[in-house]
Amino acid sequence: MNAADSVTTKYLFLTSIIMQYLILLITGIAAGLLSGMFGVGGGVIIVPALIFFLGMSQETASATSLIALLLPVGLLGVYEYYQAGKITTEHIWFGLIIALGLFAGAFFGAKLAIELSNDLLRRMFAVFLVLVAIRLWY
Repeated sequence: MNAADSVTTKYLFLTSIIMQYLILLITGIAAGLLSGMFGVGGGVIIVPALIFFLGMSQETASATSLIALLLPVGLLGVYEYYQAGKITTEHIWFGLIIALGLFAGAFFGAKLAIELSNDLLRRMFAVFLVLVAIRLWY
């Protein structure tokens, strides 16, 4: 390999990494916008984006989404809604109670997902999204 080939290979590698990071950033922005507007993000935006654009498996995309949602999952959005008077401290308590359920549910959901095949998990996720879409439509 000559010097020009080495530089080209490094350039292509860096370009690939930059594109991957841009896709991740755009996915996060889209999930944040839609989460702030509709209360969705992880399962509806992030997971499909990671599967379609970065080629992740269903399990890896779900786990990566959980990592992304650990801290920022709505702190600033909640603050804005609270400042605008759209929610009260009672709603915040409701959300915290739901968070307790999420804590346990995410643990057991991850344990279950690990035991299922990627194909079955992907199909279950697709059925879930269709059911949500039908329910919202009617």
